[in-house]
Amino acid sequence: MDIALDLGTANSRVRISPEENAIDEPSVIAYDTEDIEILAYGKDAYQMLGRTSAKINVVFPLEGGVIAQSGLVEELVNIFLHEVCTSRVVMPRVVACIPGEITEVEKRAVVGAISSFGVRRVLLIEATKAAAFGTGLDIMSPHGVMVADLGAGTIDIAVMSLGGISVTKTIKTAGNAMDDEIIKYIRRQHGLIIGKAMAKACKEAIACVIKPDAERTFRVKGRDSLRGLPRAVEVTSTEIMQAIADIGVNIINTIVDVLEDTPPELLADIHSDGITLTGGLSQLYGFRELLEKETGIRVRVADDPQDCVVKGCFRATKYIEEAEAQKSSLNPLMTVY
Repeated sequence: MDIALDLGTANSRVRISPEENAIDEPSVIAYDTEDIEILAYGKDAYQMLGRTSAKINVVFPLEGGVIAQSGLVEELVNIFLHEVCTSRVVMPRVVACIPGEITEVEKRAVVGAISSFGVRRVLLIEATKAAAFGTGLDIMSPHGVMVADLGAGTIDIAVMSLGGISVTKTIKTAGNAMDDEIIKYIRRQHGLIIGKAMAKACKEAIACVIKPDAERTFRVKGRDSLRGLPRAVEVTSTEIMQAIADIGVNIINTIVDVLEDTPPELLADIHSDGITLTGGLSQLYGFRELLEKETGIRVRVADDPQDCVVKGCFRATKYIEEAEAQKSSLNPLMTVY
């Protein structure tokens, strides 16, 4: 049995067939602080954010695409794999994605969390390679392909050819950082304290990086910073655009930096084929248009961008035998553990 696993900062996805995800849950876990007993995970735990007593802690155990709390990640991985592995007669092989620029220690942490379940093999693949496979791009030919995977914890950008990565950059100011900026902006401008769940809902509803044709509004609810009483205010898409503008510009500048470091032959291929965006943040209003304007290169957003990485992980399972036998230097999978 081969399993594709996308351990994302905001959401984790598991796929055991080409058609659909077996699991698609927020990467959240709730536990009792006294005896560290797991109380809830996924959607159930996400609904508890900001609504628990002091006895219960609700956390995202992954930060910036890497493991921040290894014990809780092991628990989360074990729960997910138990759901899809109903029989333990045959130990599964797992292909998991990782950010492009992480240390060997961070890689080992991912492998350790997955191995704790008792799998036969763990194989790693960079998120941008998986995203490219998930969108149907051919990265095994001598032709340049550029993908930007825009997630909650990291922005991974890479130029690929012949199954490998030519140029890559990873930054950790992504979707979650935008949520933080929205929280700061609303407190500074409106004197209202809101939580991360409210900030994320606001971002998904009205966030943009260019002025929209029609102004949109969102009603945010929180606590008055002076009186301490509940209050609600209407915020506009233009206000949220101002709050997240610096992060949007930083992402675009990083993509431009990757283009500047790309060899001329691969750059010519990218100019012909364009840049592909994946990840949930790629659906941010106006981002595609702004990137096209800044680079002069055609940009497309993949279909179902949030599922591209896990879909690509599953498609990469066909290379497992080659990777185990080390038959080809062009294999897109990384070291077998």
